[in-house]
Amino acid sequence: MKKHHTYKELEARLNDILAEIKGENANSSDSKKAGIYRGAFWNHMKMGIPHNALSEGSDGSGGYLVPDEYDKRLIKKLSEKNVLRQLGQSIPTTHNLKISTSFDDASGHWVDEGAPYSFDDLEFGQVIIDAYKLGTMMLVSDEMLDDAGIDLEKYIEERFAESIGSSEEEAFAKGDGLCKPFGLIYQASVGAETSSLSIDDTIDLIYSVRAPYRKNGVFLMSDEAVSHLRKIKCHNGKPAWTGSLAEGEPLKLLGYPVFVSKAMDGISSGSIHVLFGDFSYYWIGDRGKRVIKRLSERFADRGQVGYLTFERVDAKLVMPGAIKSLKIK
Repeated sequence: MKKHHTYKELEARLNDILAEIKGENANSSDSKKAGIYRGAFWNHMKMGIPHNALSEGSDGSGGYLVPDEYDKRLIKKLSEKNVLRQLGQSIPTTHNLKISTSFDDASGHWVDEGAPYSFDDLEFGQVIIDAYKLGTMMLVSDEMLDDAGIDLEKYIEERFAESIGSSEEEAFAKGDGLCKPFGLIYQASVGAETSSLSIDDTIDLIYSVRAPYRKNGVFLMSDEAVSHLRKIKCHNGKPAWTGSLAEGEPLKLLGYPVFVSKAMDGISSGSIHVLFGDFSYYWIGDRGKRVIKRLSERFADRGQVGYLTFERVDAKLVMPGAIKSLKIK
């Protein structure tokens, strides 16, 4: 029986040919090899058909590394679901990344002519970006897989981003470091403390961060903190925070963009519900590519196929002082 290619497969093939004609592919054999792997990967995911081309992408336990272009799509989708991925820097890692840093604010030293330099007061340390496994499982019925209209790639992409993105944000914000990343609220030093959240407290927080980090500073708050601040009134009854609520315009407080995370604490004793600073120094280490494992037999009696998808990731504030927190006493 003649195989019918999907529109996406034909479009991808035409784009590859056009790129080769224009000389855009530095290594056409690599591009062709990636195309073969991509086709074999999705044939296996849809029908369970093994292929020798998948051997190079095997994780050794029945799972396979997702194709490169699909991995980029998954990361992009995760960023839509996890606000800390939008703000931080995502970097690929192949091993534990050790970053040497100073835990003090560097400054110049006056030195007498001929005298040695002395920086004994500086405290140096090391930030390590590790890798923790985070996975999710989804079930697809045999009927759905037999239906030519289902876009399995998009279905897995959406379900993966929805469940993994939410779990990532929770851990990135306030993870306890046990089999998961250590939360940013614990990594950032306290810049200001208050007994009752006010606009003045956010000003104190802003100026607790050094000027170089304030330049690209943004707020990260809980819904409860935003709601509380927007209700604060001036003596004439007008809102103290008059940031725009127009659709498409970023919410701003005192000139700085405000982002909301459902993972941030509410306003309660001992909580940290507001962060401010330059989040480009918050690095998210993606260890390798995502892996998908097709579970054909486990749910066969239910007429379903399981897909186990997981990643390995960690996140660290690599420049102490770039982000600080506002804490309720």
